[in-house]
Amino acid sequence: MAPGPVTAAAIGMGTRSRYAGMLIAVGHGIVEFPLMVLIVLGLGRILKLSTAQIIIGLAGGAFLLIMAIQMLKSLRAEEEQQSKTTKSTPVLTGIILSASNPYFLLWWATVGLTLATTATGIGIWAFVIFAIVHWLCDFIWLGTLSWASFKGSVLLGPRGMRIVLMICAIALFFFGLFFIYNALMILFK
Repeated sequence: MAPGPVTAAAIGMGTRSRYAGMLIAVGHGIVEFPLMVLIVLGLGRILKLSTAQIIIGLAGGAFLLIMAIQMLKSLRAEEEQQSKTTKSTPVLTGIILSASNPYFLLWWATVGLTLATTATGIGIWAFVIFAIVHWLCDFIWLGTLSWASFKGSVLLGPRGMRIVLMICAIALFFFGLFFIYNALMILFK
């Protein structure tokens, strides 16, 4: 539930579809469920490697910059063109934003690893319940954000929603720069 690229995408895409956040959560889950299993099996050590952090940071940062630029361009275009550009697939967005977010991966390699291994220590069913409840929290949160954004587009009107979309695009842009900056700091240490 921490603010990040997935949150900004759920709000941005939510202006067009009240279900965008839930679909983003499905894409997020497509990455997260296998990642939970792989981390418990030892992938966590690999994600902590500098090379992995650099690659994920640069790729994720570049994707976020491209997404932000597309959102900003769509704000300048006509309404019909704007609708086309921002209607990218929410499931694919959830997959890409999750897989390319170095902080999401690092969280799973540290805090998430501790939670998952603790659940696994209790038993396989505890791990399954942990995984499902964890993902349901994301599903409910992102669904709530997109629903609120969708409803807000009616309340705020076109001008207000353009401002919200601009803020989301700028947030994605700065997240992208931040990911790239951190990857370069690791690279040039």
